[in-house]
Amino acid sequence: MECKVSENKKRCTCTYGCPKSGICCECVKYHVSKRQLPACFFPPEVEKTYDRSFERFARLVNENKI
Repeated sequence: MECKVSENKKRCTCTYGCPKSGICCECVKYHVSKRQLPACFFPPEVEKTYDRSFERFARLVNENKI
């Protein structure tokens, strides 16, 4: 499967300026290894806090914010 980096970057919501931007498979692998989800899983106001933990995501789901 070919990675469509430039297409993926258009949808990337990460505010960090990560070198993995647009390379979704590497981004997911990195974040899951740290018990996190990538920025694109979170609303913009939460992504900016850099709390991308599984726990934060679960709270947002329980609060019907995702």
